[in-house]
Amino acid sequence: MQKIKLDITGIQYSQTQTGSYVLTLLEVGGKRKLPILIGGFEAQSIAVELEKMVPNRPLTHDLIKTFCKSFGVNVKEILIYKFIEGVFYSKIICEKDGMITEIDSRTSDAIAVGVRFNSPIFTLNEVLEEVDGTEEKGNGSDEEFFDEDDELEVGEESELKSASKDELNQRLQDAIDNEAYELASKIRDELNRRGK
Repeated sequence: MQKIKLDITGIQYSQTQTGSYVLTLLEVGGKRKLPILIGGFEAQSIAVELEKMVPNRPLTHDLIKTFCKSFGVNVKEILIYKFIEGVFYSKIICEKDGMITEIDSRTSDAIAVGVRFNSPIFTLNEVLEEVDGTEEKGNGSDEEFFDEDDELEVGEESELKSASKDELNQRLQDAIDNEAYELASKIRDELNRRGK
């Protein structure tokens, strides 16, 4: 059983599944990838942590982290161990007082918790091979993805580009205060493009 480390390379709106997002994981030191379809809440939760945004109230995955920390549980790693009929299966590998426990989890939730602990994400070579074979047959190919810029409506994109940095910073804070994390990440992207 050969474990392979993965890095998160992006979260984009799915053009094939309304209301869903594609979380893309890339093999470290390689070219194979795992495109995983996830829900909007989980996508926002992962993006909030990756962007280091601070919501007014803790999200569910923040609550899980606080609960784990309060009881001395550390999330050691996330393991995506199986891919059957288009569904990924994952485990959260936890440690408390030297004892290891594996908890079955949806992949999106496992990753949302894992990023909060800076835990590495792994998969097995056979999972990558299975997904790679599926992509060659035309299922889950790059055609299902599109650029982040495509996610913005044309008017919204030009509105963000024409706003001043001060206006963008204010809109970013308002979006975070209103828990509009998808909008907040778009504003953060525009600020990053400008070098803040």
